[in-house]
Amino acid sequence: MSRYLRQIAVPELGAEGHELLRKSHVLVVGAGGLGAPVLQYLAGAGVGRIRLVDPDRADLSNLHRQILFREDDLGQPKALAAAATLHALNPDCRIEALHIALRPANVAALCDGVDLVLDCADSFAVSYILSDHCFDADLPLISASVTGLSGHVGAFCAGAPSLRAVFPDLPQRAGSCAEDGVLGPVVGTIGTLQAQMALHILGRITPSPLGRFITYDAQDFRFGGFHFMGAPEPEHAPRFIDPCTICDTDFIVDLRSADEAPLAHQAALRLSADDLTPTGPKPANDQRAVLCCRSGLRAWTAAETLATHWRGPISLVAFGDPTGDPE
Repeated sequence: MSRYLRQIAVPELGAEGHELLRKSHVLVVGAGGLGAPVLQYLAGAGVGRIRLVDPDRADLSNLHRQILFREDDLGQPKALAAAATLHALNPDCRIEALHIALRPANVAALCDGVDLVLDCADSFAVSYILSDHCFDADLPLISASVTGLSGHVGAFCAGAPSLRAVFPDLPQRAGSCAEDGVLGPVVGTIGTLQAQMALHILGRITPSPLGRFITYDAQDFRFGGFHFMGAPEPEHAPRFIDPCTICDTDFIVDLRSADEAPLAHQAALRLSADDLTPTGPKPANDQRAVLCCRSGLRAWTAAETLATHWRGPISLVAFGDPTGDPE
């Protein structure tokens, strides 16, 4: 136990809290810039089991912020390369590395048996897929996002409101590190806060971070935040579904251009969100609307437009980058 003496000496955690960490099982989605500090601090703290999910491979453009990786790891699956590093850091922590993408079809299986979920995926759709499942399953979720010089982190579900309660409306855009750029220490700061929130929840350190939202702006080194306990869940909340669950009887709209991807389904209409006006195409009364795009952002926009004049069920599909690695 000499490895953990300084940690156990913290009275808010103590030996009992450390034992809770040792017995805990967490799911970390994403081994990138946010996942790097999260994974290292959780493994270093002696968390018993980590299930790590990431579909990507290490790239040279990652190395300025994804400090789990070295040049020797380039081209390797991030999940597997990260697992090797974490095993070298602390063999006591068992790492289950999965080189796959998290999707609506597998989210329940990936969350099965875990005590806590950490969203480090840098994906608009993944954040909402995880929040919807964790809210239904009463699982705590720590979700974060960073672009440029700012970021935020919050602890949702398991008695606290979901991500949708804090962000019920469509963001102006679903930025990502790849599109907007990011500085490594900003991601490290937010990822470290995710790890700290995780240790509080797993080790039952009070007060709990559930229902707490923290922002950080590195432009002027300013932290902010608020409590959101009691925030209402939105009444209209179309969920993401897996492409394999699309039915021939659905009203299917593919919002991607012909140059971007082939049609999502042989029965799909290739439209834009602006086409789904009261005078445009709309589902029959007994149909489900299924709106498809790459990231989920255009599908959400189309859902908001359609919902102004049609009250039937609406589902969203985020196909992701068609040039990415296969699952």
